[in-house]
Amino acid sequence: MRPPLNRPDVRRVVVLFPSGLTLANLFFGVFAIVAASREQFTQAGWYIVLGGIADAFDGRVARATNSEGRFGEELDSLVDAITFGLAPALIMYFAVLNRNGWDWFWGFLYTACAVLRLARFNVEQAGTNKEYFHGLPSPAAGITLATYYWFSQSPLYAATAIGDLPWHQMLRMVMVLLSFLMISNVPYPVMPPVGFRTPRKLIGLGVLVIGIAMLIFGRLEYFFPIAVLYVAFGLLRAVAIGLRERRETGLAVGWFPGSTRDPDGSVLESIGDGAPGEDADARQLRRRRRRGGGRGERPSGGGSSNPSSP
Repeated sequence: MRPPLNRPDVRRVVVLFPSGLTLANLFFGVFAIVAASREQFTQAGWYIVLGGIADAFDGRVARATNSEGRFGEELDSLVDAITFGLAPALIMYFAVLNRNGWDWFWGFLYTACAVLRLARFNVEQAGTNKEYFHGLPSPAAGITLATYYWFSQSPLYAATAIGDLPWHQMLRMVMVLLSFLMISNVPYPVMPPVGFRTPRKLIGLGVLVIGIAMLIFGRLEYFFPIAVLYVAFGLLRAVAIGLRERRETGLAVGWFPGSTRDPDGSVLESIGDGAPGEDADARQLRRRRRRGGGRGERPSGGGSSNPSSP
């Protein structure tokens, strides 16, 4: 009589699938570094974008299979530090920066800020539903740097006045700006979920279809301008909200490291807020009443988001 065959543990396969996507993200990040060292910058950009696609789906798959956990969150952040921190910095080093002297420092600065951003994400936002990230997400910053080479080799770059700008010098400042935005408190909108039931999900589906179409039809030069628009949108929106809140309340808003904000942009802490001698509990209660009409509740982020895509 034949012994019974061991059936595969379907539950274990389901649990491991999101981690497999995260490891695929790591594979593309390491491959991007290898391609950049061989001066294959077009391929390196592809690998960063593919890593971003894997990163966008691992959290969604984990929620769909009810296999979320601290292990997946920590693994995702460690992988993102390589794929969207170290790899884009090395692409810039091999493609743009001067390999002699101290130009490597810009790559170190960018990588360090990406690691700090991911560590803060794990403490503040990992595993929670949110509408906004605190600071520029590391995948957006990494894709911005990695796709510059696509843009620089396109007719769109050569046929306009953009090509006459000193990009080799400007990209150092771009790296500094992206580094600062990652560790700032500037709110950046989360990628909408994909679906058909709500307008927000339809927007997410449209963004996904447009991105895939650009990859299929080879319109790679548009990724860098779109990424720059996303970076600029969050920064300009933060400035506009800050000026409005300063005009309405007379308080300086804290978009910079060291201050804390709610995802919707309301101030939780402000230096010098409150009357002299007022304790912290009284100041916090007064701020809650000013924001929420005395309910004292923090607004919750609506909609589904990827808790492991900082």
